[in-house]
Amino acid sequence: MHTAPSAALQALIRPVPDFPKPGVLFQDITPLLADPARLGEALELLRARCAPLGATHVVGAESRGFIFGVPLAQALGLPFLPARKPGKLPRPTRRARYSLEYGEDALELHAADLPAGARVLLVDDLLATGGTAEACARLIEEAGAAVAACVFLIELEGLGGRARLAPRACLSLLSR
Repeated sequence: MHTAPSAALQALIRPVPDFPKPGVLFQDITPLLADPARLGEALELLRARCAPLGATHVVGAESRGFIFGVPLAQALGLPFLPARKPGKLPRPTRRARYSLEYGEDALELHAADLPAGARVLLVDDLLATGGTAEACARLIEEAGAAVAACVFLIELEGLGGRARLAPRACLSLLSR
């Protein structure tokens, strides 16, 4: 049985209408990041939910996935691997492209850092349409590893992200 996030933690995620463009309801996590006790609560809840999954590695999506991925990896005693925008990693990489509303982007992982057979927690702050997470999942799977779970602080329900990531397991702490 999982403990639910406190009302105080939930209240620290602030919706900002029309940012970064009209029609978008941005989920501002900076108040949570500024509250050490509530941030610790969020990380502990994520750790407790991820501990039984048998993961061997944590991959965090640039850039807010780093915020939650690094301390989660530390708490679980696992290596952390960053999935970065192209040109940010110095050694040979694997690349996965994905579509945005107005174009394309890509993410890269160091090719040699994720061993075949690894079980990976894929971490990001937010699941919306699932494009970024799906690209990360492809990177992980193309390396011969498995996604143990896609892990998010917040899931925006109704935008199709969870369905896009199926059949991979998805865990989210907060739903909006």
